[in-house]
Amino acid sequence: MAEENADDRKLPFSRPFAVARASSVAFDMRVEADEAERAAIAAFLDVRSVESLSADLRISPWRRDGVRVKGTVRADITQNCVVTLEPLEATIEEEVDATFLPENSRQFHRKFNEEGELIVDPNGPDEPEPFAGSEVDIAALVIETIGLAIDPYPRKPDAALPDDLAEDDDPEEEDAAPSPFAALKNWKKPSE
Repeated sequence: MAEENADDRKLPFSRPFAVARASSVAFDMRVEADEAERAAIAAFLDVRSVESLSADLRISPWRRDGVRVKGTVRADITQNCVVTLEPLEATIEEEVDATFLPENSRQFHRKFNEEGELIVDPNGPDEPEPFAGSEVDIAALVIETIGLAIDPYPRKPDAALPDDLAEDDDPEEEDAAPSPFAALKNWKKPSE
């Protein structure tokens, strides 16, 4: 898993794991973010705050030179309600099961179409993630899991839009100039 995401922002915390530690036996790992890391994670995930973040993981050998990370990721976060902008607390608990192989491993069995695009089966198991060097950053997996579980539109159960905004009418439509095709709205084709 890469240390940076698609828009090149550096991850807010890191927990490197030497793959050799799990080369023959499983290894249990607990990941917890401290206060400064939680503040950085909140900014990274664009939430108001992260009160707690932890993961209990089992890292075991996978195939010959890879590792499998399986366990539970938990976080308590506070977001802004999309309607009232008031704080809204949420608890996230997600199971994680990921595999990693060295980027130069011959065990990758990726399929490509004629244009060279990667073919992904949405119903199949996830492909192993490549890693460079001798370490996997477990924090990247934890942050990705939390990020995917966050509700993108958190809303308090009793939150409602004000009546003047709840209507289906678009206020911009009323101010817009009439369409040049408005005259054709009631036009009927002459009978032949």
